[in-house]
Amino acid sequence: MKIGITCYPTYGGSGVVGTELGIELAARGHEVHFITSAWPFRLRQPNPLIHFHEVEVMTYPLFDHPPYALALATRMAEVAELAGLDLLHVHYAIPHSVSAFLARSMLAPRRLPFITTLHGTDITLVGIDSSYLGITRFAIEQSDAVTAVSSHLQKSTVEAFEVRREIEVIYNFVNCDNYKRITDPAARLPFAPQGERILVHMSNFRAVKRVTDTVEILARVREKVPAKLLLAGDGPERAAAELLAHKRGVHEHTVFLGKQDNVEEILGIADLLLMPSEMESFGLAALEGMACEVPPIACRVGGVPELVTHGVDGFLAEAGDVATMAGDAIRLLENPSLYEQVSKAARQTALTRFCSTLIIPRYEELYRRVLERAA
Repeated sequence: MKIGITCYPTYGGSGVVGTELGIELAARGHEVHFITSAWPFRLRQPNPLIHFHEVEVMTYPLFDHPPYALALATRMAEVAELAGLDLLHVHYAIPHSVSAFLARSMLAPRRLPFITTLHGTDITLVGIDSSYLGITRFAIEQSDAVTAVSSHLQKSTVEAFEVRREIEVIYNFVNCDNYKRITDPAARLPFAPQGERILVHMSNFRAVKRVTDTVEILARVREKVPAKLLLAGDGPERAAAELLAHKRGVHEHTVFLGKQDNVEEILGIADLLLMPSEMESFGLAALEGMACEVPPIACRVGGVPELVTHGVDGFLAEAGDVATMAGDAIRLLENPSLYEQVSKAARQTALTRFCSTLIIPRYEELYRRVLERAA
């Protein structure tokens, strides 16, 4: 198939999933065309089946805000015509699904189906805003198929928008061949030269991620276990996290790595993943860590309980309960047999439920169904 993919190319779950999906589809022989405003940051290796089409937005004094949605729709229609796309798959409802609807309309009577995948804040934050609720509902209803990354998000969408159409749950995925434990001890030395345990946090550092909680957890863990904290990503809460690290006296043990492409190399040497978010529609960072045998210490919110089974392959607490999260981290780090049990179970969960070899065929089957209906 020839598939057009649009996602936000920035550091975030929807962009990661959209890009990784394109990479996996190309590996299975499909022709993939990324139609975005910039090169997707997870797209690292050249592939003759992967093509990139930049969306350029016109700047004009009359426009207070560049009309990106219209430029995107135009580019989608152009690429669909020139490359002979079979369908569009857009990630994040606003404005991508609206642009896909416009592109489909522009190409009439030719039928260009589009699939919308909902990732979370496009529904729980942006979509329910009164300024966007109507257009988001319209875009969902007009999509040829809609998927959500968790059952929690599926139910939230139905409740918030009162949609009657089917929303299929297709979980996020991880390539279990790329994400795995790095067994070479030398790989840990740059970050833990004294044999400290390594805690990791990965996010876009928005307030909902509660990045400062990871610093507080580190401070409490270090009262019992020598440890370092690696923070991959960047965003508005970084300054607050840095200030707290100085205040709690752990700044020398806290490493801000900034935005990283090679997250599998960071997770592969970690001991625990901290994800204290107060909202997660799925928890992709936790899954990527679990594939690397890194147990997640996370919050019982959103779709996370669909991924992590408390006490089996990770630990869950209430949002903001840093005492419990720190306690669970200490218990794992001080008990080697428990740690091995939980870390192996985490890898097993990734292998048996969320590996790309299991999830990608579900997208392929969805594409086939949509194309059959369109025909």
